[in-house]
Amino acid sequence: MSFIVYPAIDIRGGKCVRLFQGDYGQETVYADSPLAMAKRWVEQGASWVHLVDLDGAKEGKPANAALIKEIARSIPVPVQVGGGIRTEEQIADYLEAGVARVIVGTAAIEDEPFTKRILQNYGDKIAIGLDCRNGLVATRGWLTTTDVQATELAKRLVTYGAETFIYTDIARDGTMTGPNVEEIAALAMATGKSVIASGGVSQLDDLLTLAAHASDGVSGAIVGKALYTDAFTLEEALQRMEEREANAG
Repeated sequence: MSFIVYPAIDIRGGKCVRLFQGDYGQETVYADSPLAMAKRWVEQGASWVHLVDLDGAKEGKPANAALIKEIARSIPVPVQVGGGIRTEEQIADYLEAGVARVIVGTAAIEDEPFTKRILQNYGDKIAIGLDCRNGLVATRGWLTTTDVQATELAKRLVTYGAETFIYTDIARDGTMTGPNVEEIAALAMATGKSVIASGGVSQLDDLLTLAAHASDGVSGAIVGKALYTDAFTLEEALQRMEEREANAG
């Protein structure tokens, strides 16, 4: 299985930012134009772009939808979008605007009939976002931690048709301390589905460690802060992935 590197663009107040461990009080602005940033990632070889509406995640409804749709229309690679998406109308709106995959998080935990319905209606155009603290799922822009075990929820959602999960370890997000490879690989193996890693990637070796689990179902990694702080470039990451696949083949 190939391994996709997803450069992340987190949008707040119309700007490209990063938060530390999801803390809205610990924000760094990296660019005034998320659209220009998306084009830059494409120029550097991105095959997908990951967009997050941080205002939407906090408010519980899309807040930067117009900007996100403009990005989806303006770049030649698919985008996946998360943040505050809680209704089927919002999902349809994004998909009709050219978004390739919509990420549903809070609603997947709080409204399972809704989740069942959208998975049946939209299939692999839906990714389930599992944002976790110590293996427990957090919701509402990470402001609330539930008592739901990520793996148990994921296995249940597979029976409804879930094909893709995005696993974020909140404690590692934006910290550059390395991803929680063990839990990510365990989730992929337990569900038999595609799991995209998010949070903590700080060096190229982190990507290679995750990619080593591609055969288990770890299909990619979302990378944010490491790219914005020049820990490595997207070109370097993609080259290493190509070399890995060539060696594996």
